[in-house]
Amino acid sequence: MSATAAPQKPRARDRAPAPPRTKRRGRWLGLYSKAVIAYLFLPIAVMILFGFNDPKGRFNYTFQGFTLRYYSPSELLAFPELNEAMRHSLIVMGISALAATTFGTLIALALTRYRFRGRGAFNLFLFLPMATPEITMGSALLALFVTLNVSRGLTTIVIAHIMFSISYVVVTVKARTATLDRHLEDAAADLGADPWTTFRTVTFPLIRPAILAGALLAAVLSFDDYVITLFNKGAVDTVPTWIAGATRIGVPVQVNVLGTLVFMVGVVYVVINLIRTRGEGTPAIAPR
Repeated sequence: MSATAAPQKPRARDRAPAPPRTKRRGRWLGLYSKAVIAYLFLPIAVMILFGFNDPKGRFNYTFQGFTLRYYSPSELLAFPELNEAMRHSLIVMGISALAATTFGTLIALALTRYRFRGRGAFNLFLFLPMATPEITMGSALLALFVTLNVSRGLTTIVIAHIMFSISYVVVTVKARTATLDRHLEDAAADLGADPWTTFRTVTFPLIRPAILAGALLAAVLSFDDYVITLFNKGAVDTVPTWIAGATRIGVPVQVNVLGTLVFMVGVVYVVINLIRTRGEGTPAIAPR
């Protein structure tokens, strides 16, 4: 009995060449993509460049010479107010990201696993902080704190940042928990694992990338926020509010240096994550 041969796919050399219109379209699309990427990275390149500037006065708006002296610890920490603002931003970012990630992950798990009254309305309300303009949320939180006679400061900033960060964490983690295979958890329960062991060994490793992405998103949003922080900061300054105030008399070079260092931390993290992911995706070759 003869077997029917499977149809072979045409090789690359046997395929018909792409028409000229398709080639032109692909060329223009490549140029457009490069132009968009250059537009997005141009401000970052300017920030890095002016971190090596040697201005003659306080204003750092024109490049007047190349120097590395502002990367020394003594010059980098020359502004106590900027150092205090950076300390406040790191504290607010850490606390708000941790709280928003914890509560946001639990909310995402509850929304995807349980059916309860008001679930649809709750889903709708989660998107309101992301859709509401920051000036509206900032003024509303200010009115709330004034009504409750709460003095504004570091605590009110943390509360405000947690409120608008939770929604981003819920949306990020929910996208993963909604597609989670529940049969894996059922298999762990059949093998004798209790609910905590199942969550620790099965559920958490599966949703960990989404939790990490939500935490990073909450941290970046908190560190970058200006409008909501301005309404609720009182006499406390964070990096964005301090820089906005410094623009009235001149932004020092240290601001560009700190921005460059923060950007490089993100680049190093992305590179390490790409290397680790590529290493995990490479199949192991068994020794002969």
